[in-house]
Amino acid sequence: MPRTNVEIVRELLRGTTRPEVVDALVAADAVYVSLTYANPDLQRVMPWAGTHADGKAAILRTFTDVNRYWTVVEFDPQQVFGQGEEVAVFGSFTLRSTTLGKQFTSPFSILARVREGKVFYMQYMEDTFGTGSTFRSGGIWRFQSDPAGGEVEV
Repeated sequence: MPRTNVEIVRELLRGTTRPEVVDALVAADAVYVSLTYANPDLQRVMPWAGTHADGKAAILRTFTDVNRYWTVVEFDPQQVFGQGEEVAVFGSFTLRSTTLGKQFTSPFSILARVREGKVFYMQYMEDTFGTGSTFRSGGIWRFQSDPAGGEVEV
């Protein structure tokens, strides 16, 4: 019996670091968008950030690197639903950086598109301000966001 697109995405999320799972469930020409379309500064901290058109390799490389940079304490896809080719996933995860031991819990969302049993597009979003802060080794960040206010230091 054929699997639904929701089941395919759930199975992929359980095996993103296993080449045989990625090979079976991701199209060779898949596009993977991780955290941003393009942000060179973010990519310096999280090398997988950005748009990648190298299919299976992008997904496998990203999740392998994530598991090198962090210990995944918890990954909890709380809502998974789909219609037609599109599957949406919403949940949370907790990571601990391997370099500094800092831990953070973030919400995440995924938009996946599946055709003929293969994921051909995947966009992954998270709280990059929070997850990136697990690598913060010092210094002050200064921001001026409020048009009526002053600078904020973090």
